[in-house]
Amino acid sequence: MNHKNSKTDLVHIGSILEKALSEYRPAGDMEMTGIWEHWDEAVGPAVSGNAKPGAFNKGTLIVNVSSSVWMQQLRFLEKDIRSKLNRLLGKELVKSIRFKIAKLHN
Repeated sequence: MNHKNSKTDLVHIGSILEKALSEYRPAGDMEMTGIWEHWDEAVGPAVSGNAKPGAFNKGTLIVNVSSSVWMQQLRFLEKDIRSKLNRLLGKELVKSIRFKIAKLHN
């Protein structure tokens, strides 16, 4: 049995999700996949390990955080996070961010 082990065979999960969900979800939900795709770059590895996008509705991004300490820190960084995400998304999509303590799924 011959297995290819090449990076060219890999496909980004965002493109798979976008294609699969486009038939079943409203266009607004597709914007969430863009947020997920750019999250790590926008916030960096320390924040990304302790906070993940959870939901997006009418310009408000809900971010799940691992603890109250991280929630407090991210409140101070909200404006910067919002600005970086919107720049990476290429439009002013995220109008506000709300943080909530929740179990993170990596």
